[in-house]
Amino acid sequence: MSDAGTGTGTRAGARPAHAAAPPPLPAPGGGAEGPLSPGTGGGEAPRLGSFLARAAAGTAVLTVLGAVLGLVRDQAIARYFGASDASDAFLIAWTVPEMAATLLIEDGMALLLVPAFSLALTRRAAAGETPGSDPVRDLVATTLPRLFLLLSGGAALLIAGAPWVVGLLAPGLADPRLAVDCTRLTSVTVLTFGITGYFSAALRAHRSFLPPAGVYAAYNLGIIGMTLALHAAWGVRAAAVGVAVGSVLMILTQLPVFLRLVPLARPRPPRFRRGRRAARTAPLLGFAVLAPVVLFVVSRQSQVLVERFLASTLPAGAISHLNYAQKVAQMPMVLSLMICTVTFPVVAQAMAAGDRERARLRVERDLALAGMVVLLGTAVVLGYAPQIIEVLFQRGAFDPADTASTAQVMRVYALGLLGHCLVGALSRPFFSSGRPTWFPAFAMGTGLLVTTGAGYALTYRFGVDGIATANALGISSTALLLLMGLGTRVVPIRARAVALSLGRLAGASLAAGAAGWACAPLVPDPVLSLAVGCLLVPAVFFLTGLALRSPEVVSLLALTRRRFLDGR
Repeated sequence: MSDAGTGTGTRAGARPAHAAAPPPLPAPGGGAEGPLSPGTGGGEAPRLGSFLARAAAGTAVLTVLGAVLGLVRDQAIARYFGASDASDAFLIAWTVPEMAATLLIEDGMALLLVPAFSLALTRRAAAGETPGSDPVRDLVATTLPRLFLLLSGGAALLIAGAPWVVGLLAPGLADPRLAVDCTRLTSVTVLTFGITGYFSAALRAHRSFLPPAGVYAAYNLGIIGMTLALHAAWGVRAAAVGVAVGSVLMILTQLPVFLRLVPLARPRPPRFRRGRRAARTAPLLGFAVLAPVVLFVVSRQSQVLVERFLASTLPAGAISHLNYAQKVAQMPMVLSLMICTVTFPVVAQAMAAGDRERARLRVERDLALAGMVVLLGTAVVLGYAPQIIEVLFQRGAFDPADTASTAQVMRVYALGLLGHCLVGALSRPFFSSGRPTWFPAFAMGTGLLVTTGAGYALTYRFGVDGIATANALGISSTALLLLMGLGTRVVPIRARAVALSLGRLAGASLAAGAAGWACAPLVPDPVLSLAVGCLLVPAVFFLTGLALRSPEVVSLLALTRRRFLDGR
């Protein structure tokens, strides 16, 4: 992480003295296909490569399941509440779990604790079987009780201050009472998401990826169940109750594996020795490290706050149109970032061992794979946005006018998907560097300023389309700054090579999206049109990638052909 701690962390490129013999980490290589290639290069140890492939596949299945259930959740809310004052009120309250998820599950907690647990595991391996000494146990005993108390206090403050929170987030609401009720119900996620994020980071550092990947499936099941059961009696408050119930299910999904892998009992040595050892075990959790991580994550999620603030001044339903568009458009980004989620512990352990070359190869390869996935998804969204929204949401209170507005916003929002993907992928190596760094917070703050300025300039004239444009401009600015800064500050990636590779993929994405946009209206039935698009867009994407000589596309097709021929 961006973090050295209080004197025991490592400088980038240096091996810590107390870990003279850390467990060997196989190099995630690019082999003959190059470090930007998605192929299975010869530099990566077969056992690690096979494990990461299986972990990525399992994570992908559970991620897709969670995303599908998220769509079912949104369909239920759209069916019963449409794009109305009620759905807007819930989405204002939804800002709390959105912020909490980013800070406590997806980014903040992971960026802090995966490297901390990775360092503790490295020290445990270096110490061998020394009696009474377990850095992992010390880390848990030092951090988990304090985290529980801190998060409990934060949740209580949010519940008490819900009217003020709603007034700050959406001053344009005519009647904020429903939003206040929903906010009080969703505020419990500050505690439950924090515990979920802690468990997820610990399990991923132990290379147990399936339980963390399944938490959103459990979460969405809770929301769907409560909405279906209680919507007639409680209205949109039923969905807010579902948020609270689903967040508890997230904890229960991971608890058995966490108890099996992570020791909770306190060590036996005397108190003064335990305190000193615990301080050495968690050097990555000092204020110098916490502050830049928290500021980065809060700045990133503040883009949503800016969007909701601006949309609250528009006619009723604007917040809902923006939300539905984002939820669907973000699916390619979520799928692409699962690659970096699985490999983040590998990067963190490589940085802890001082092996920046292995980290560089892993990061470059991850950027190429994630970029290809997200840009292929972007092409589908650009080409078939109306059909996607109609198939998913147009029923009940969600009418054709809502479909047209949401699809238009989604196409604009899709232009920033690569930026969102890169910010998620590039921030991880920054915070694995073994020393505090403020650069990601600076880059995210710059992007937030761009989003805010562009939003105020464009919203009055273009409405929600202007808000989506501002989002794309802001996040793309942040991604560019992070890409330029990573190679000179943390991991010596070849920024120009990465940018050229992503540029070729972006060209293929635009061509495929344009082909889909032109062909989609030719098939009147939306389901059939979307089915044709799922064949057409990838075909155009890969053919254009071949024409542009994209190494990722060339390597992937060559690998697929070899596997197919070997299978015969």
